[in-house]
This record gives sequence, structure tokens and C-alpha cells, in this order.
Amino acid sequence: MLFNITEKHLVLLRDGRTLIGYLRSIDQFANLVLHQTLERIHVGRKYGDIPRGIFVVRGENVVLLGEIDLEKESASSLQPVTIEKILEELRLEQEIRRRAEKLKLQVLKERGITLPRFDTLDEY
Repeated sequence: MLFNITEKHLVLLRDGRTLIGYLRSIDQFANLVLHQTLERIHVGRKYGDIPRGIFVVRGENVVLLGEIDLEKESASSLQPVTIEKILEELRLEQEIRRRAEKLKLQVLKERGITLPRFDTLDEY
């Protein structure tokens, strides 16, 4: 597998983060070194980029690696916003999800169904 180091690459990580940068190194375990890396955060149809610089990624965390077509990226329908705005929108989205999950657990509890909490699963 040959990669052109003058092209931008997108890396999707196991924890859901998206990195964009220039691929400088890759080995047999898919360990990566990215240069001029940006962490891209998507919320709805908006995105924000956080500069991260040089980024070393352990191969077991890589879900997807692909070259970015710059022509298609510039024609994207996504709207770029500032870092502060995207982080605030992300915080609001996470708060909405947390409240919905809490409500769901409350309804299940009222019906006599209890689910194990994820933070207690490591005790076994």
C-alpha cells in the first residue's frame, strides 16, 4: 500500500474523532504519524477544525484511513464555524443526549427494568 505524502488524509479513530493531516509515516501495525493535523468536529451540518500539529496514532485506534479529494472537499455543503462555536454546539448536543438517556433510564426503571451502568462493568 503506497501513500502520497503530499496529499491530505482523513483518519477516523475508534473513539469517533476525525483527524485530517499529511501522512508522514505508517507501519505494518497501522501506526500513523500525521503532520499539520486538524481535529475536525461535526455537529449537524457545521464543522470546526482544531489545530493539533504533529499527531501520532496507535494502529489499533484507526478505523478508517483515506485520501481527501480537495475538489470535493471545497464543494461540500458543510458550513465551517469557529472553534468556540462548534465546541459550544457540541456541548449542547451532548447535554441533550445525556438528558434523553437519563429520561430513558427513568422510564425503564418505572417499568421494573434496570440496566447495568457502564462505569460499574469493570468491577467484574
